[in-house]
Amino acid sequence: MKKNETLTLLDIFLEQSGQFLSGEEISRRLNISRTAVWKQINKLRSAGYEFEALPRLGYRMTEKPEPLDPAVLSACLTNRSFGHQIEILRSTTSTQEDARRLAEEGAPEGTLVIAEEQTGGRGRMGKKFYSPFGKGIWMSLILRPTQPLHLTQQLTLLAGVAVRRAIHKTTGLEAGIKWPNDLLIDGKKICGILLESATEDDVVRYCIAGIGISVNLKEEDYPDELKTIATSLRMVSGHNINRNELICSILNEMESLYGLYNEQGFEPIASLWEASSVTMNREVRVQSSRGVMNGTAAGLHPSGALLVRNGDGELIPVFSGDIKLLK
Repeated sequence: MKKNETLTLLDIFLEQSGQFLSGEEISRRLNISRTAVWKQINKLRSAGYEFEALPRLGYRMTEKPEPLDPAVLSACLTNRSFGHQIEILRSTTSTQEDARRLAEEGAPEGTLVIAEEQTGGRGRMGKKFYSPFGKGIWMSLILRPTQPLHLTQQLTLLAGVAVRRAIHKTTGLEAGIKWPNDLLIDGKKICGILLESATEDDVVRYCIAGIGISVNLKEEDYPDELKTIATSLRMVSGHNINRNELICSILNEMESLYGLYNEQGFEPIASLWEASSVTMNREVRVQSSRGVMNGTAAGLHPSGALLVRNGDGELIPVFSGDIKLLK
C-alpha cells in the first residue's frame, strides 16, 4: 500500500473513534484485500497505534501515539537556553551521532536532538540500547562545559539527578540511581545515560549527554532478554505518560542543576546524587579493565568516581566499569 493509502486507513479509524470496523468494510472502502488490511494495521501498530481485534466485530483503535511536538515543547519550556534549539527525527541510527554532527557544526549549548526511534541506540561500553518507535524518550543534549576532561564524569551524575527529579515531578514515581548512569524502579532499569566528550589538547570542546527513558512501553514490547531487567514508567504507573511534558521537565531540571554546578561545583550535585542512590552502602561487584572486585559502595570520589571499600578496608575509586548490586 502506498503512503497516501496508509493515511486513509488511519483516517478511517480516526473518523470512527472507539468503534469496531470489520475487515470487510475496511477492505471495501480502501479497495484492498483483507490480507492487505491486516498488514497495514500491523504497520500502524509498529508506529505506536494499538488495536483490539475480535472475531465478527473486526478492529477497534484503542490507543494512538502522542507525537513529539516542537511547538508543545517550546511552549512548556521555562528555562533560558536548554532545548531552545530542537531537532526532532522520526527515525535515526543514534541521536548521539546526530548531536555530535551538530556540535561539530557549531550548535550552541543546550541544542537537543530527539528521535521517535533509534535503530542503533547504544549505551555504555558499546552495549545496545533498545529504542522502539513512539514509546520512549531517546534524546541527546549538547553541553559545552569548561571543566577539565577528568571531571566530565560529574556531568553523568548530574544528568541522573536531573532525570530522576523530572520523573518524580511529572509522574510521582520514585526512581533510584545506580552508579553511574542507570535509573531503576523496583530493581529494574527505566533509564540509561551516556555522556561522550570531544577533546582537543586535553580541553573539552563539547559533551553529548544521551538520555534514554522507557516511557510508555508495555511488557510485550520488550524482547525476551530484557523482560526481567527492564521496565517502563507506564508499566509502573499503570497509565501513559506525556513524553513532551517529561522532556520539558528534564530540560528544566538539567539547566537548573547545571547552573548550580557551574556556580558551586560538584559538592551539591554529589549530595543530591548520594541521597537518590540505590548503590550507596550496598555490597557490589565491580567488573572493569582491572578485573573483578567485590566490596561495599562507600561514597563518591571528588571526580565522580565510585568509592568501593574492599575486604581489606581500603577505599578504591572506580572510574569506569560495570556495577552489580549484590545485596
